[in-house]
Amino acid sequence: MTHSQLVSKAIHWLRRYRCGVILSEQACVSGEMPDAIGWKRACHSVLVECKITHSDFLADRAKPSRLKPQQGVGCERFYLAPAGLIRGEELPKGWGLLEVAGGRITLAQVSRTNLRSAYGLRCEMNLLLASLRRVEVRIEPQSITDFLKWKNRMAEYNRGSIPEGLTTAEEEFNLFLENGPDLEPEAAN
Repeated sequence: MTHSQLVSKAIHWLRRYRCGVILSEQACVSGEMPDAIGWKRACHSVLVECKITHSDFLADRAKPSRLKPQQGVGCERFYLAPAGLIRGEELPKGWGLLEVAGGRITLAQVSRTNLRSAYGLRCEMNLLLASLRRVEVRIEPQSITDFLKWKNRMAEYNRGSIPEGLTTAEEEFNLFLENGPDLEPEAAN
């Protein structure tokens, strides 16, 4: 199995794990480049690092975000590797393990769900914003805002009303905007 194939499996697993937004192999301001990271309800992030050899897994320990876990991304953090490649006792504190065998991924060890720090959240925001900017560059001359307002254009074409079956942006349910434990408003000083 190649690293690319493992990353594809990680993306598929994140979708099944109910992540609605997923990025793979995109650089982050911290220098970290997650193999796959996804976001689900209340900005809860799930990192998956893919390893195809044990030596690659051991080398991963030297990354700055592994030496200082508070600088890492992901509320939950997992390694994905072929079955038997990584032993549970080798994992960094709080990390989970996903194993692939026969083309199927199984959860060998759960991850803690509160591993991300405020710094990690800022790094994730940078990752998301940089990715949005890459999209905006590709759709120029249109801005990303105009691109996202396609329903407004549909209403214009339909004499002022949104076509049947579509909802306005205000009526859309957005589970990513729900408050989570690390999104509670901070007390004023």
